[in-house]
Amino acid sequence: MIYPIVAYGDPVLRKVAAPISVDYPKLNEIIQNMFDTMKRSSGIGLAAPQIGLSIRLFVVDATPFENDERDLDGFKQVFINAHILEEDGKKWKCSEGCLSIPGIREDVDRNPNITVRYMDENFVEHTESYTGMRARIIQHEYDHIEGILMTDRLTPIKKQLLKGRLNDIMKGRTDADYKMRFYKK
Repeated sequence: MIYPIVAYGDPVLRKVAAPISVDYPKLNEIIQNMFDTMKRSSGIGLAAPQIGLSIRLFVVDATPFENDERDLDGFKQVFINAHILEEDGKKWKCSEGCLSIPGIREDVDRNPNITVRYMDENFVEHTESYTGMRARIIQHEYDHIEGILMTDRLTPIKKQLLKGRLNDIMKGRTDADYKMRFYKK
């Protein structure tokens, strides 16, 4: 099943997501559907809030870009109840986009090194360190389960310049090539 992507402006994107347990209903089906949705949307990461579920779950599949970025070779993972334990290194800018904010790409500062504790799809706990693009992708998706969007990491002037385009997205005036769900008050 392909889920619609929740658009900028929906309150679910601003909530700190709740942890889940091994008996969360239909979890394996949700995970598979998230991978399918991400692939259909040409994304490399997708967090549960982006499909309307305020739970601490995100998936990553950067393997389509492994020929361009060696760092991404074989990088396909499920992260459940993730917590970033440490971020370090000199912050670096890189262009980011977000499926919930179609048509907008901006330079975002992020740390190049992180250590994260999470559970995989079998609820086996891991504590791992990531660098470079892997770290950046995880940080972006982790922000989603913390109720943070990439636009929150922009300068005030940049946010002001994007205000009109963000309002258009909230009103459904966007041309994403995937199905989206827009918030109605």
